[in-house]
Amino acid sequence: MSFTQVDELIRRDHNALNAEDVCIFLREYKANAGFEGETNSLIWNLKKKPSERLTKGGWQYKGHAIRQVSREFASSLRPEWLDEATLVPIPGSKAPDHVDYDDRMEQICNGIRDGLDVRSIVKQTASMEASHAAGDGNRASVEELIANYQIDETLTNPAPVNIGIFDDVLTVGRHYRAMHTVLSQRFPGVPITGIFIARTIHPNPFENIDLSGVF
Repeated sequence: MSFTQVDELIRRDHNALNAEDVCIFLREYKANAGFEGETNSLIWNLKKKPSERLTKGGWQYKGHAIRQVSREFASSLRPEWLDEATLVPIPGSKAPDHVDYDDRMEQICNGIRDGLDVRSIVKQTASMEASHAAGDGNRASVEELIANYQIDETLTNPAPVNIGIFDDVLTVGRHYRAMHTVLSQRFPGVPITGIFIARTIHPNPFENIDLSGVF
């Protein structure tokens, strides 16, 4: 398994990104397809809520998914890049004091290899609705996310020389763009890469329709 970089051909699917943004992903997540396929199952297992641990079955699959993604990142990221990079997980939708606070991306980063520089430099000051649960019109804007992000100054020393922003799914790209803005303001000139398990794709609704007799 190897990374694919978001280029001009697919950037229009993630329209919050800038042309200068460097983002890479391993898989493709099918929108509105539930648990269909390996990648969708992996992502849904990762997103299981902590509050559901005692009320719903299958909690063990979340741990399996975290370890699987750590292994995939470990085998796909260049060791020499990992040696010098600071790995910064995008915070989940819930603040640390919420019952559904989820540090899955931090766990994934720490599981890639011992001794890596993993720092949750950016904190979320208030809980928000999860993007996958919010309707398209209710998702937070880049500006709203920036206002809700805060640099944890206790984690800024030593200053990073290379930053990897880690998240599970690249959809529009708002969270990445907000993280990039906050981090680049605090660490100007430091290279930043977005690293995702998957990017969202929207399957063609007409691909299984026979149009041979129409034209």
